[in-house]
Amino acid sequence: MGPIARIITIVAGLASGTVFSQAPEFAQQYRQRIGGAIDELRVIVEDFNRQAAEHDLDRQQALNAYSQSSDDFLRDRGVSMQSTITRYETLLSQQLRLGTAAPVAKPFVLMRNADDVVFANTWRDFVPGVPVSFAGLVWGVIGFVGGWVVAALLGLGARRASRRRKGVRQAS
Repeated sequence: MGPIARIITIVAGLASGTVFSQAPEFAQQYRQRIGGAIDELRVIVEDFNRQAAEHDLDRQQALNAYSQSSDDFLRDRGVSMQSTITRYETLLSQQLRLGTAAPVAKPFVLMRNADDVVFANTWRDFVPGVPVSFAGLVWGVIGFVGGWVVAALLGLGARRASRRRKGVRQAS
């Protein structure tokens, strides 16, 4: 490997390491957004549960009352409320998994089943952090090695293609 190729692979490794080192920070910012979403959904779900209880119904009975209504609006409202409750429970579950995961594993937990809205908003407002944590260091090393390997393989492929072209020209 020539000196230029070495420089390119090192730069690629450093760039990739820098990007990957942000994975734990992104997971942290995502987790904070989940907390905010859960807080807001909790107000809605608890209000629904309270209103159902005031009419001697549990949550499922109240949802069934919506679904059995002859009014399209009320049936649609029941479907909407069920979606809200499901999203609330899904975010609670993900928050628990993120909270109990090892810091290095949090980005994997996030990638497994991220909430589309929370993920998009986190990405839109993401502010990179300095990776001073152990997890940031690990992800930085993973990114560095991955970037270095990709750049080295691309360089190897380019050299082979160049040699083939030279061989075809010499044979002509």
